Amino acid sequence: MVVLDANVILRYLLNDNEAMAKEAENVIKTEVTMVPIEVIAEVVYVLKGVYSVDRVKIRDALMEFLSEVTVAEKEVIQIGLEAYVENNLDFVDCILYAYSCVKKYDIKTFDKKLNKLLSR
Repeated sequence: MVVLDANVILRYLLNDNEAMAKEAENVIKTEVTMVPIEVIAEVVYVLKGVYSVDRVKIRDALMEFLSEVTVAEKEVIQIGLEAYVENNLDFVDCILYAYSCVKKYDIKTFDKKLNKLLSR
């Protein structure tokens, strides 16, 4: 199994370096790949913060990408991405919200916006 780092995923999604994008695509299409949730969080952070990609486009691109790889907690990531689009919260806060939805974890935070979402 090959674990993908954020920079491989970013080259694949952005296709901003043809050689690296092709190599990333080859690995994703031919190997059994796995992406940790932390790497997805880094990808979201870079797409939003560095490339100023719209939240909806981030969600759409990553939802499609998730169908091509193995990820831990896929449902948590999917719900987190939906919450990220619908709320003005950081992606990690949306992942915490998703854990509360999917796993029924009790999330403790001092973040008022996250607490408001969790109380729905």
